[in-house]
Amino acid sequence: MKVKIGKGKKVDRTAVLGYATARKIASHDLVIGRGATIRSGTVIYGGTTIGDDLQTGHNVVIREENALGDRVWIWSNSVIDYGCRIGSRVRIHCGCYVAQKTVIEDDAFLAPGVVVANDKYPLSDQLEGPTIRKGARVGCNVTLLPGVVIGAGALIGAGSVVTKDVPDGAVAYGNPARVVKR
Repeated sequence: MKVKIGKGKKVDRTAVLGYATARKIASHDLVIGRGATIRSGTVIYGGTTIGDDLQTGHNVVIREENALGDRVWIWSNSVIDYGCRIGSRVRIHCGCYVAQKTVIEDDAFLAPGVVVANDKYPLSDQLEGPTIRKGARVGCNVTLLPGVVIGAGALIGAGSVVTKDVPDGAVAYGNPARVVKR
């Protein structure tokens, strides 16, 4: 396993880079671009590729087989589980859980406490994370159920439970979330 990190990095001494997973994966190498700021308590597993200007808060976990773009900011106490695809200029606020196989496109924002689910039938092998399209914003304490698509530029109101797709540019909120305007 190799850990490669670009120039201009700031890595706190209690951060762990290249943590070994017990899962069988194609590569255990960890690649992080230039200008990363990785704060104390952060653990980034091997087998992940991250672009330039990553910023983590404290106690962030980024699991294996993830691909993150440039300028991704993941704030304190958030977890990115394995097999996710995260675009550039994405902000994931404090206390978020991003489940396996989730896709988050460029310029999206997850507010504090967002929880992403990926298992329609718990303990099955059929995992399907949500897709959060470009520029979508997801409010505080929102739950996204497996396989839903949050459209480009959509806004999900705080405390919502999203059980169905939300179209591009829509505003949705509630439990279950309903589109209230575009």
